[in-house]
Amino acid sequence: MLDFFKHIFAKAEYDLEGETFKQKFLEDGSNAVLLDVRTQSEYAHGTIKGSINIDFYSNTFNNKISSLDKSKTYYVFCRSGNRSGKACNLMTQMGMKAYNLDGGIGAWPG
Repeated sequence: MLDFFKHIFAKAEYDLEGETFKQKFLEDGSNAVLLDVRTQSEYAHGTIKGSINIDFYSNTFNNKISSLDKSKTYYVFCRSGNRSGKACNLMTQMGMKAYNLDGGIGAWPG
C-alpha cells in the first residue's frame, strides 16, 4: 500500500523547486522560454519578468502549445504548480522539454 501512495504523490521528473528552476532557466540562456500559464487577469497582476502568457484554461491552449518551437526548453509556472504541471505533462508528450516550477510563482526566488 505504501508503494501505491509513493507513486500517486511522487513528483514528476520535470518538477523543480524554485532555486533549481531559476538556476536551470538562467543556465539555458537564449534557449530558455519562461511560460506563465495563468489567466490573462492573473498575468496582468504580476508575473516573472520576461515570461510569455498562454492561458491554460483557454480554448486555444493546445493549439498555441503545439505551435511552440520544440528546440527550446520551457520553464512553466502558474499560481500553485498544478496547471503548469499539467501543461508540462502535455508538452513533454508533444516532444518538448519542459520544467514545472513546483509550488507556483510564489516559489520563484526573488
